[in-house]
Amino acid sequence: MTEIKGARVLVTGGQRGLGKAFAAALLEAGAETVYVTARSPRPETDPRPETDPRLVPLALEVGDDASVARLAEQVPDVDIVVNNAGATISNGLLGNDVAEVAHLFDVNVLGALRVTQAFAPVLARRGGGAVVNVHSVLSWASGAGAYGVSKAALWSLTNSLRHELASQGTQVVGVHLGYTDTDMVRALDVPKNDPRDVAAQVVEALLKGESEVLADEVTRHFKAALSGPVEGLAVA
Repeated sequence: MTEIKGARVLVTGGQRGLGKAFAAALLEAGAETVYVTARSPRPETDPRPETDPRLVPLALEVGDDASVARLAEQVPDVDIVVNNAGATISNGLLGNDVAEVAHLFDVNVLGALRVTQAFAPVLARRGGGAVVNVHSVLSWASGAGAYGVSKAALWSLTNSLRHELASQGTQVVGVHLGYTDTDMVRALDVPKNDPRDVAAQVVEALLKGESEVLADEVTRHFKAALSGPVEGLAVA
C-alpha cells in the first residue's frame, strides 16, 4: 500500500480532464502537495475559487528529455507519480505517416518511461512510493489505430516497470478505462465514465496496495476476453 496522507504527488497532464480529477482526489485523500504539469501551465484555482496552495503548476513536455530532467530537479521530494499525460491521433494505422505514429509513441509510451526513469531514484530515497500509469481498455481491444497500439505498449511497459521497481518497494498501478468524460472525447455521443469516479478508484488502489484498476464494465469485459479468441478483442 502507499500512504497518501502527507504525500507529495506529481500528476502529468494534471490541469485538465482526468488529470485534474486525480489531483482533486489525491488532495481529498490528504496529499500535502500535488504538482500538476502542463506544456503551458496556468495558475491553479479550485471551486472556492481562491487559489489552493497545495496545487503547484509546473511546465513539462513529456517528449522532451531536457524538460523531464528540469522537472526532476525542481521537485526532488515526490512520493507518488501519476503518468497521465497523453495524446491521440485519428485515421488508423494505415492513414498516418510513420513519423506521426512515432511521435504518438514518444508521448504516450516513452513519455511515461522518461518520467519514471527520472523519478524512480527520488521514490527510492523516499521509501518506495508509487507509480500510476493511465492505460485504456484499448490496451487490449483493437479498433483505435495507433492510439490503441500505444496504450498496449504502455501496458507492457507498466508490467515491466512493476518488476524492475519491486526491489525498491515502489507500487506500480496500471489504470484501464473506457470512454471518460474529458476534452479528448467530449464530442462523442457515447456513455462515459465520470473522471471523479475513476480517480477515486485509483486512490483506493493505492491505499490497498493493488496493481491494477479496471474502471468500468467494458474494461472488465475486455480483460476477461483476453483468454478467448482474438476475434473477440475488437471494439466498434
